Amino acid sequence: MHPTPAPGAPPPGGDADEALLRRLGYAQELRRRMSGFSNFALSFSIICILAGGITSFQLGFGAVGGAAAGLVWPAGVAYCLIVALCLAQVSSAFPTAGGLYHWSALLGGRGWGWATAWFNLLGLVFVTASVNVGATQLLLAFAAPLAGWDPAALGPWVQAAVVAAITLSQAACNHFGIRLVTRLTDLSGVLILVVAVVLTVALLAAAPALDWGRLVRFANHSGPAGGGVWPPEESLTRLAALALIWPLYTITGYDASAHAAEETREAAHNVPRGIVRSVLLSGGFGWVMVAAFVLALPDLGAGAAKGADVFAWLLSTTLPAPFAAALWAGIIAANYCCGLACVTSTSRMIYAFARDGGLPAAGTLRRVSPRWGTPVAAVWVGAGLAFACTLYTPVYSTLTAGAVIFVYVSYLMPILAGLRACGGRWRRMGPFDLGAGRFRLLAALALLGGVGVVWVGIQPPNEAALPLAAGAALLLALLWWGGIRRRFPGPPVAALTPEQP
Repeated sequence: MHPTPAPGAPPPGGDADEALLRRLGYAQELRRRMSGFSNFALSFSIICILAGGITSFQLGFGAVGGAAAGLVWPAGVAYCLIVALCLAQVSSAFPTAGGLYHWSALLGGRGWGWATAWFNLLGLVFVTASVNVGATQLLLAFAAPLAGWDPAALGPWVQAAVVAAITLSQAACNHFGIRLVTRLTDLSGVLILVVAVVLTVALLAAAPALDWGRLVRFANHSGPAGGGVWPPEESLTRLAALALIWPLYTITGYDASAHAAEETREAAHNVPRGIVRSVLLSGGFGWVMVAAFVLALPDLGAGAAKGADVFAWLLSTTLPAPFAAALWAGIIAANYCCGLACVTSTSRMIYAFARDGGLPAAGTLRRVSPRWGTPVAAVWVGAGLAFACTLYTPVYSTLTAGAVIFVYVSYLMPILAGLRACGGRWRRMGPFDLGAGRFRLLAALALLGGVGVVWVGIQPPNEAALPLAAGAALLLALLWWGGIRRRFPGPPVAALTPEQP
C-alpha cells in the first residue's frame, strides 16, 4: 500500500513546516530538532516490546497458553495497524502537537475535541504509570535477590518509592531539553532491537526442542492453573478475547509521533511514517520474540502456574546467570527509556491542550522555557499525575486495562470524526493519503474493533477500570454541558478543503 502525495502538498523543509503550522493557526514555539528517525524512535520506544511484551506476558499466556503468542498476538497487532493507518492519514493533514485532540476538534467540533483531549490525557497518564510500575517490578525482581531480599516480601511503599524516583528522573530529563530526550530515545530504539534479537536467539538456542505446535494450541490457564492472573473461566473463546489485552497494551503510544510533530522536521511526511513503522516493526519483531518465550519454556503448565513471575522463571531456568543478568539490565534500561518517552508525549499533549485554553492554569502549562525550549510546567504536571495514578491503583493489570481503554477511545474519536468528514468538510489531505475509499473501510473496521477493546478492558479482575471509565465519561459530559462549552474556544479553525487556484 503506497500513499500518494496530495495535490498542492507543501514541499518538505523547515520553512514549509512553519508555513503549514501557521496555516493551522499556530506559531512555531518548540524547537524543531527531531529527524524522521527520531520521531519514529520516540513511538518505537513508547511501544517498547521489551516493556509490555514482557511485563504483560502473563496476561496472554496465563489465559490461553502458547496460542496467545502464535495467534492472539498477530491478531491484536493487525488491529493496531488498522488504527495506526487511520491515524497516519489524519496526522499527515494536521501535523500539530495537539494530535488526537486537535484532529477531533477540527473534524468533529469543539466538544468532540475537548472530550478526546481528556481521554487522551488519561490514557497517556495511565500508560506512563503502568510502564513505570512494570519497570519497577522488573528492577526489584532483578536487584532484590542480589541484596538477599525476597521481592515478594517488599512492602508497597518500596514500589512507590522506586516508581517516584524513576518518574522524577524522567521528568528531569524532559525538563532540560528535547536534545537529551532525543538522544536517549534514539539510543533506546537501537537498544530495544539489539536486546530483543539477542534475547530471542538465546532462548531459541536454549530450548530443549522447537515444538512449533505450542504456538497454535489453546490451553485453559485461568484460575490457579495460570497463577491467578485471570479468574476461573470455562470458555476458551472468552479467554482468547481477554488475552488480546497483551498485544493491545504493548502496541500503544504510537500517537507520540503526532505529539512531537512540532519538533519534527518534514512533519507531514515523517509523522505518519513514524506512526506506521513503529507499529509494523514492533508488532513483527514482537511476534518473533514472544513466540520464542513459549518455545523456550521448559514446561508450559509449570510456567503458567508462576503467574506474573513466568518471565523471570523462564530466564532463570534456561539461560546462564551472568548472561541472564546482562539481558535483565538491557530490558530494564529499555523500560526506563519507554517511560521517559511517555513523559515526553504526555507533556506535549498537556502543552497543546493548554495552548488552546482547555486546562486549568493554561497560561502556565502552555509556557515554553526560553532556555530549554520545553514546556517545563507541562512536563512536571504530567509526571506528577502519572505517579498519583500508581497510588490510586498500584495493581499492574488494572493500570494496563485503564491504559488500553482510555488510549483506544482517544484513538477512535478522531477516526470517527474523520470518517464522517472525509469527502465532505475534509477534502484537504496530506502527503500520506490512503485514498477516501480505503480510509473509510479501515476506519469502519477500527471502530467496530473498538467495542471489543473496551469490553476486554473492563473484565475481572480489572473491574476498577469500569467505574473509572464510566465516571470519566459522565463527568466530562456534565462539565461540558455545565458551562465549559461556553468558555472553551477550541483550536484555530484550519481550512479543511483544498485551496482554490
